[in-house]
Amino acid sequence: MSDMNTDHGGAGIDLSQFYQVFFEEAGENLERMEQQLLAIDIEAADDEELNSIFRCAHSVKGGAATFGFADVAELTHQMETLLDRLRRHELTPTAPMVDVLLQAGDALRSQLARHQGAGGDPVDTAELLSAIRAMGAGQAAPPVAKAAPAAVAAAAVAAAPKKAEPVAPAQTARGLELRVGPLSDPKDADNLVDLFKEIPDLGTIEPLDGGQASDGMRRFKVVTNSSDSDLLDLFTFHVAREAVSLLPLTSGFGFHDGAPGAPPAENPPDPGFGFFDGAPGLPGSTPAASQASAREESATATTVVPRAAVAKPEKAASAALEASTLRVSVEKVDQLINLVGELVITQAMLAQNSKHIDTALYQQLAAGLANLDRNTRDLQESVMSIRMIPMATVFSRFPRMLRDLATKLGKKVEFVTQGEATELDKGLVEKITDPLTHLVRNSCDHGIEMPADRLANGKSEHGTITLSASHQGGSIVIEVRDDGRGLSRQKLINKARQRGIDAPDSMTDAEVWGLIFEPGFSTADVVTDVSGRGVGMDVVKKNITAVGGTVEIESAEGYGMRVSVRLPLTLAIMDGMSVGIGDEVYILPLSSVVESFQVSQHTIKTIGGSGRVVEVRGDYMPVMDLEQLFNVPRADAEKAAAIMVVVEADGGRVALLVDELLGQQQVVVKNLEANYRKVDDVSGATIMGDGRVALILDVGSMVRRSRH
Repeated sequence: MSDMNTDHGGAGIDLSQFYQVFFEEAGENLERMEQQLLAIDIEAADDEELNSIFRCAHSVKGGAATFGFADVAELTHQMETLLDRLRRHELTPTAPMVDVLLQAGDALRSQLARHQGAGGDPVDTAELLSAIRAMGAGQAAPPVAKAAPAAVAAAAVAAAPKKAEPVAPAQTARGLELRVGPLSDPKDADNLVDLFKEIPDLGTIEPLDGGQASDGMRRFKVVTNSSDSDLLDLFTFHVAREAVSLLPLTSGFGFHDGAPGAPPAENPPDPGFGFFDGAPGLPGSTPAASQASAREESATATTVVPRAAVAKPEKAASAALEASTLRVSVEKVDQLINLVGELVITQAMLAQNSKHIDTALYQQLAAGLANLDRNTRDLQESVMSIRMIPMATVFSRFPRMLRDLATKLGKKVEFVTQGEATELDKGLVEKITDPLTHLVRNSCDHGIEMPADRLANGKSEHGTITLSASHQGGSIVIEVRDDGRGLSRQKLINKARQRGIDAPDSMTDAEVWGLIFEPGFSTADVVTDVSGRGVGMDVVKKNITAVGGTVEIESAEGYGMRVSVRLPLTLAIMDGMSVGIGDEVYILPLSSVVESFQVSQHTIKTIGGSGRVVEVRGDYMPVMDLEQLFNVPRADAEKAAAIMVVVEADGGRVALLVDELLGQQQVVVKNLEANYRKVDDVSGATIMGDGRVALILDVGSMVRRSRH
């Protein structure tokens, strides 16, 4: 099957059109397999878990064999052999087996990436294949080393006593009856005929019904050396799985003696059943050595059952969910969101211009505009939800990473996740994955103590890292918690002073914890390949701040620490408060607005000759005049701003002087940097209902400006 002669310009079938579907499904299967391997209980492995892992490997193998990716097919075939013996209880699962299977999953990802066009040298899997074969043959393997489990397992194979490896019997040509239908379009059956002609390795095919569909079914005689499962995996790309049946050939079609699949003359079949010797499912005809193969083939020897139907009851919901999903490119979704954003702007313009119409005279128009307002908001929320993906997609990458890191560091760590169903905009998910990865690694490396130290301090030797996500107001809060050693206030202050940072003893705890976000700051005593170079936490804060988020730290020495990341739900649409200065309109993110009140000039105090502050319930906060900041022209030079809006970001507050509060509204965020250039203290822009452009203010930047 490795030699595929596809005709890209003729009438033949170009299999490359199905590559993307295969790569996506293979990636999902490998991800699912890794999660199940990490969650498996080695002491009491569940049969359904082992079967599910086997099915993942089998699905990847079937697609790889179909498209001629021989290296992928070979590795998954060996994995399949080992997993098959595990699920049949011929072998007992061990930790080295899980390690090697995880290594094999990594190698498969590299192989698939190379076939997908990522380039690079072919992946050397010789050691992995040897290790998997040895384990499949029941050879004992020593514990796998932390750094290179696959290499150690391969070394164990070389050192182990040599046994004769079981050789799979060569698959001989056999005859099958292929039934396709009922079909609404006869061309679907012709596609399968073309497929056999296009890939000679599949075998030969000829119609049994004269090429005509009676009762909506098409029947073919197939002579092939491919397994039923491989054929079905290939056919599924062209017709529905439930529309294909593979049946044994019977003498009723008049085949001559000795033809593939024809009954032997000296042993005529029972006319009541029509099975030939060796047919899958024939009682007593399956040799003991090939019983597993017979079980595999008997599932498809009669009518093929869709995968969802054979799933266990608890898996039915998951299978139904997969069947009801639709793959759509991100570009199409972004285009749809952009168009809905324009529709929201247009609806706002109509609402603005219709405020002064006489509703008695234009009752139907007013009712239509009210419906448009409601439907536009519903449409906007529905479209935005398309881009929302559950945090489980982010959380799923951490168990494997923590397992490898804890093994490398010699620590025992339990990983707990909460709120996996909480949804976040896809654009934000991509931007916060790296910061979260660093925070989790940081907890494992710096936070969790060595098992002996934990026991000495009266703790369990297993440390716990918890990753949680939840909705709070208009934001999503992601927390990384650990029950490790926590932060040492005095150690942080001493480190800061060594680096020349002003760190008086009067600093609050929050200010001390904030020192770890200083560039180049590290509490590690020794630089390792994991951490200690002082690069990371400052980048974490920078990346999260760049998407409108905040980071807060709480810690208790000896008990652990918690890092809370607060993010907006989406970057495309936000709730804002519009404020007026002169003839200009600016938007403040509603999540940053704390309060607003009227103020007179005498309540504003001047300090240091130029700085101004205002007292709000006993607290003094800096005052920032937006008129001066943005050089807003004012027709009435005598008029002064009389309203103050208190906003909060990065753990600080600032009071903004404005002329008036215009109201709250949802605004469509446009990227100002992409369409114009970066502007200080401005995070984006939007189009108002009257067609004017309003700038969205960067509250975090203003708070930082007020500090300096």
